[in-house]
Amino acid sequence: MRIVERAIFVAFALGAASVAAPAFAFDGAPVGSSDAALPVVTTIPGAAPVLKKSAKPDTSLTALQYAAEGGHPIAQWKLGRMYADGNGVAQDDLRAFEYFSRIANAHAEDSPSAPQATIVANAFVALGRYYLDGIPNSKIKADTERAREMFSYAASYFGNADAQYDLARLYLKGIGTPRDTKYGARWLGLAAQKGQHQAQALLGQMLFNGESLPRQMARGLMWLTLARDNAGPDDTWIRDSYNKAIAKASEDDRAMALQMLEHWVSGKRD
Repeated sequence: MRIVERAIFVAFALGAASVAAPAFAFDGAPVGSSDAALPVVTTIPGAAPVLKKSAKPDTSLTALQYAAEGGHPIAQWKLGRMYADGNGVAQDDLRAFEYFSRIANAHAEDSPSAPQATIVANAFVALGRYYLDGIPNSKIKADTERAREMFSYAASYFGNADAQYDLARLYLKGIGTPRDTKYGARWLGLAAQKGQHQAQALLGQMLFNGESLPRQMARGLMWLTLARDNAGPDDTWIRDSYNKAIAKASEDDRAMALQMLEHWVSGKRD
């Protein structure tokens, strides 16, 4: 199946030439608005390679391949993840990239409320991460601007929390775009509010230490605590950041952070 290059134009209230950072609270949450959509132009190149048949084909793999060739986005996503992770098949980032590209090309304009919207958004995130570093010995070269476009589309159109976190990091570090800490903090806050634990950890660290944001030690400790509770085995940096913060925090900061956590658990996200 040949992937056709297509430009995706999303027209929103914000201008494409210059984007003004919307108002945000110091916890990173937007003030009086929902996720602001960003204008992007995305072109995804590539042609899907022919699937190789093994000597003893796996029935479930064959079924996935058949469904994927028929354009089923869930099958394409599962195969993409299998090749990206080397799960049940030989690890192949280029083949994973092609499956994610099929999803993005065919479903970029699907409604954010469509059943497959999460998969489509995740495909854009996966493509963005490939574009950050490129794929060695392939036509997919590192392209940080293209990575930003992928994250921006998934973050703004689909409201994907992982994309919002990745986009925040690009703005905070000035990768593929001019450095903008306020805009980065805003995206970080949106992702943190949705429970993205890495965004919670980074926002908490910034607030606790007063990095690019006014210092709010109690609120920073709250975010770091939430992040620590949701961190995976490989998220050692989150636990380290939490441990450093809790050691420095005063009794008042700890008490206030606990009160904020209770509000969070009860659904009061102010």
